[in-house]
Amino acid sequence: MSRFEALLDAFFYRPDEDVGGLLDFAAGSDDLAPPLLEEEPVEYLAFRLESECYAVPILAVREICKVPLLTEIPRAEPHLLGVMNLRGELLPVYDVKLRLRLAETPPLVAGPDAGLPPRAARILVLKMDDGPAGVWVDSVAGVVRLKPSMVELSPAGLRGDRDCVAGLGRKGSQLYILLDPEQALAP
Repeated sequence: MSRFEALLDAFFYRPDEDVGGLLDFAAGSDDLAPPLLEEEPVEYLAFRLESECYAVPILAVREICKVPLLTEIPRAEPHLLGVMNLRGELLPVYDVKLRLRLAETPPLVAGPDAGLPPRAARILVLKMDDGPAGVWVDSVAGVVRLKPSMVELSPAGLRGDRDCVAGLGRKGSQLYILLDPEQALAP
């Protein structure tokens, strides 16, 4: 046996050697491999404003109710529709369509000229830092679960000092515009 063959023989395992444990290690034993982290989905409440689908984190939603009679507040901010009485609790109700530039004027829902709200319209009562507040939505679409990999930050053109669009979520062909409730209702 030449010196070269002796070196190769010393380097490689012979067929009669027991190397079972080493082969398992080289193949990536399940005991030694780090566990793959499964993405935990986040639940959002999806709703419609005009023809677009929006969503807020489900943890920010206290309840959903039909549109009650709203009392208009004189000289209030344009996106404040009025206040509602919810089981003895007075809550402000906002229209985020004005903030998102989906509408130029709020719907007539308060005062003597107020008409009936559309049948599918709802008020989302959101948990805010300053206390609960209502948001007028055209309809509620349901709960959607989005994994973090399905959510993108809002494009640079949508971001600003007080932007209420937190990101964009995709599930299949449906696009959800994710809102930051605190920014959407900020004065």
